[in-house]
Amino acid sequence: MALSVRAVRLGSMTSATGTLTAAQRQAADRVITSLAGPDAALREDQLRAVTALAGPAEGAVGPRVLVVQATGWGKSAVYWSATAVIRAGGGGPTLIVSPLLSLMRDQVAAAERGGLSAATLNSSNFGEWSEVETQLLAGDLDVLLVSPERLANPGFGRRVLDALAGNLGLLVIDEAHAVSDWGHDFRPDYRRVADVLRTLNPGTPVLATTATANQRVTDDVAAQLGDQTLVLRGSLARKSLHLNVIDGMSPIARYGWVAQHIDTLPGSGIVYVLTVADADRLVTAIKAVHGPEYPVAAYSGKLDGDRRHQLEDALLRNEVKALVATSALGMGYDKPDLGFVVHVGSPPSPVSYYQQVGRAGRALDDAVVMLLASRTDDRIWDHFATATIPEPTRMHGILDALGESDEPMSVPALEAVTGYRRTRVELMLKQLAVDGAVDRTTDGWRTTGEPWEFDAPHYDGIIAVRRREADIMRAYITGDDCLMRLLIASLDDPEATACGRCSVCRGELTSPLTADVATETLRAVTGALRSSALELEPRKMWPGGAFGTRGRISADLAAEPGRVLAHADAPEWADLLAAARSGDEAALAELGDVAVATLSSWVRQGGIRPDLILSLRLTGTTLAEKIAAHLREVGRRGGGVMPVGPGDPPTDTAGAVEAAHWRDRIGEPPPEVTGRAVLLVVDATSSGWAITLAAAALRRAGASAVSPLLIHRTV
Repeated sequence: MALSVRAVRLGSMTSATGTLTAAQRQAADRVITSLAGPDAALREDQLRAVTALAGPAEGAVGPRVLVVQATGWGKSAVYWSATAVIRAGGGGPTLIVSPLLSLMRDQVAAAERGGLSAATLNSSNFGEWSEVETQLLAGDLDVLLVSPERLANPGFGRRVLDALAGNLGLLVIDEAHAVSDWGHDFRPDYRRVADVLRTLNPGTPVLATTATANQRVTDDVAAQLGDQTLVLRGSLARKSLHLNVIDGMSPIARYGWVAQHIDTLPGSGIVYVLTVADADRLVTAIKAVHGPEYPVAAYSGKLDGDRRHQLEDALLRNEVKALVATSALGMGYDKPDLGFVVHVGSPPSPVSYYQQVGRAGRALDDAVVMLLASRTDDRIWDHFATATIPEPTRMHGILDALGESDEPMSVPALEAVTGYRRTRVELMLKQLAVDGAVDRTTDGWRTTGEPWEFDAPHYDGIIAVRRREADIMRAYITGDDCLMRLLIASLDDPEATACGRCSVCRGELTSPLTADVATETLRAVTGALRSSALELEPRKMWPGGAFGTRGRISADLAAEPGRVLAHADAPEWADLLAAARSGDEAALAELGDVAVATLSSWVRQGGIRPDLILSLRLTGTTLAEKIAAHLREVGRRGGGVMPVGPGDPPTDTAGAVEAAHWRDRIGEPPPEVTGRAVLLVVDATSSGWAITLAAAALRRAGASAVSPLLIHRTV
């Protein structure tokens, strides 16, 4: 914890007054010295926040404090000290709303080091909930940490929040920028914090903290807290960070750069990627260059809690050179000596980028930050700009479905009735709940009777802000100005000045790094990533809903497990696929040879040797036909085309709707399939429903087995 005094700016409607009593100061000092050593003390601005939170209510409303300070400033010192002061005075426990499991685990450990009794309720410790709730209600806990999703759970609210409503000593909203839909990381469930505020004793002190809020987000969060909110905002510049950018790299070159340069980066660190698949692939790429025992590992929200904890601890102890991680390793992860952060692909917002690079160099004089940019990033930014914006027609579709039901409805039931994809249904319900139009009960979702209208000007403004942020990232990538100044200026820091250390200020990358990637490195990475095809699991259940049939797919209609050559935007395939789709003969020959090698390996591993090879074209290219023809020529097999009727499949809909689309368009198989094992070569699909329906049609026509070879699994 840094303990140097830093000046504080007040951008608030009121100011902190008064001082701590001797007893209160003693309680606060006891926590700080336990956490940071016998000579540690609260800095002036930390003390100002604690004093405000421990002070008297203004009228019927308790103190409200919003702290916007850089990562490593010591925001947690404020709430641990305030908790100690409030508890020493006979106040109730502190409730901390925290976004990530890794943050909760670290915070529980920090609280206990400070002499406070702390526990958490989250998805990874369900077996402990009853004991924790008993301790809380008995007054044996000083601190309870919960996720915003937990606040949305009606059972939790009934058992815990109702019991605490009149006896809560302090409410802490950590990573409070997520409360605002103007922010880079808005989470609808976080808005449920406002519900907690309404049910609290109005005199309960509230502290909100964040390192990543521009002025508009700061104003929004402060307004949600109340008119008397004290805002403490400091400089956000990070002097230890050497920021660097390399622009214009191909997707595979970015992988090659990390594999080639990771050993020259200082200490241990984090390599951020945009998808779970990228994390796994980049680990494979690094090990292809440095050997299978090289100490790197993939980290994402797909891992179970125990594995995530193991990896977090391994990085803390410098047992790994790097974790290759999605944004799941972000808020709250605290490793003061983290030596580097590399981004393979840019986040769409300078605010989220600032937050992630802020993991590095907290207790170091120098840390390296690298952004490897690519032309593909813009497409991702466009997606994120609109992905969470409500669609009025669909929102009213959810409300109509709930309104026509006599009972609360589950998410699967709403998916079946509306035809909307399940993940979209879940997001819309959260958004409607934030606006008070629906409510979640223990039996499902129901309408509240409150009208809902789409606030077009509000959401147009949000999209405009996100697109302006994308423009800032473009300026960052092209080096229009000092990189640190661009980042903190995007957070409306009026003290933004040139850092003198970034690749723009220096005119060069941090030594000994270069933008070069050796040809042999690229060859090793590409070969390793293309060498193993992914398994394509066949669907096992019919979807019901608009499709009609539900239940298990019988064995006599199911496809065999298949293979996938290219997954999503896999960099080892991107250029080759683009060239092959355009008809480039060399690319088609190379892709055909890969398909031959994949099929040969598949058969050697126990896959079914095909008698016929059919193509299934689902897109506007002839890729499936050409690869199937190549396989037939090499393998001396017969075959042909699986007919598909005209019409594009629906997008962003439930599986039942898409399955019905393909059922009505996949034609009769050629007669020669009877009694034959069929290899079905498919160009591209994301859901696999077309493959499922085509396999069922082939099996009904007498095929003894259907093994799909999918060239490109899209997302």
